[in-house]
Amino acid sequence: MPYAKRRRTEQPGGSPDSSRAEKELPPQDPAERARGICLRLLTGTPRTRKQLADALEKRDIPADVAAEVLSRFEDVGLINDAAFADAWVESRHHGRGLARRALARELRTKGVDSDLIDEAVGQLDSDQEEATARELVARRLRSTRCMERDRRVRRLAGMLARKGYPQGLALRVVKQALEAEGEDTEGLDEESIY
Repeated sequence: MPYAKRRRTEQPGGSPDSSRAEKELPPQDPAERARGICLRLLTGTPRTRKQLADALEKRDIPADVAAEVLSRFEDVGLINDAAFADAWVESRHHGRGLARRALARELRTKGVDSDLIDEAVGQLDSDQEEATARELVARRLRSTRCMERDRRVRRLAGMLARKGYPQGLALRVVKQALEAEGEDTEGLDEESIY
């Protein structure tokens, strides 16, 4: 026996069952809507104040109401851009191997204040950043063994550059890794590679 199709009734409001939906969802005041939006967004992952402000703006929450709700969320600790930036740097550096420059760029796109970015990125020192670059190169070195030397260097240094490492550091780390492998690095410098 075929499945019975569910009949959609056209209500006077225009769309199917629209009057029933309107009865179930009474109109909310903008502050209540803003709080609900922010809480839903913060449930999945931490967000910056700017990200939440943008989301409220997209949903037509008045600017004064959004500012009031966001300030209240900051007061109670639900929004903390400094903690967000610290956690972002920790996670993205250790998880993805991103350098300070790339981390700062990402935090800027998230709307974090530049002073907070400097503080968060300042947690990484040069030695830690270089050690991470060495680990990244060591992981990729094996997959480049069949390539000619200059191509290997470009591939490895390019990978580091995309992760925000300065050219000088990238080339030095790659040269040292190749030398440790017994590769001749005579004549390698930034001009010959880039």
